[in-house]
Amino acid sequence: MTEMFEAALAALRQIVTPPFRAVLLKSLGMTFLLLALAWVGLDKLAMSFMMVEHPWLRTALTYATGAGLFFLMAFLIAPVSVLVSGLFLDDLADHVEADLYPPGQHGRAIPATQAILMGLRFAGISAIVNFFALLLLFVPGINAAAFLLANAYLFGREYFLFAATRFRSLQESEALRRRHALWLFVAGLFIAVFVATPGLNVLTPLFAVAFMTRIHRMLPPQPRGETTPSARGP
Repeated sequence: MTEMFEAALAALRQIVTPPFRAVLLKSLGMTFLLLALAWVGLDKLAMSFMMVEHPWLRTALTYATGAGLFFLMAFLIAPVSVLVSGLFLDDLADHVEADLYPPGQHGRAIPATQAILMGLRFAGISAIVNFFALLLLFVPGINAAAFLLANAYLFGREYFLFAATRFRSLQESEALRRRHALWLFVAGLFIAVFVATPGLNVLTPLFAVAFMTRIHRMLPPQPRGETTPSARGP
């Protein structure tokens, strides 16, 4: 457990380094641009359906629409940022692995199609998690621990598979994940804290890649016959 805390602290230190800051700025810039375009489009669409002649009622509906769009954009910022950040995850993993592995033993970039599917899956999971988080605000008495535990499992699984698939096939990565499921669930709790914290949730991809790359390296030796990380170096 001490090693896991050390990995988390190392990941926190790394996400403020120049390569990670550059990715953060690019991903946030692209995220806000996409959300701004979505806002304008949805606002024009909503206005086109308003067939109200009374000025005061039209004004009220305009403000209500604006408020609704604001909450929608606030809900979407986390999944959209996760989706956009997915374009840069391999670059981030390269920086992390350069600190952890000898030259020539880094992982390989995930094929474009698989990377896109992973990014869409990350974004979908983020959207679902944020939706249930929103529901919890209106349901008193619900134990938020269930939400935290679900995040730990989902995001711990997904980001570990990303880190592991840079070194082995997806099938081998899945087998490795199942073999260390409890350890990875505990590691996922660290990511869940980011997901559940407003403001920090946009940093989730950066922290998760830096953290899970280290967790992947910490795993005990693989059983006989399984591909080792060094065997997939370039």
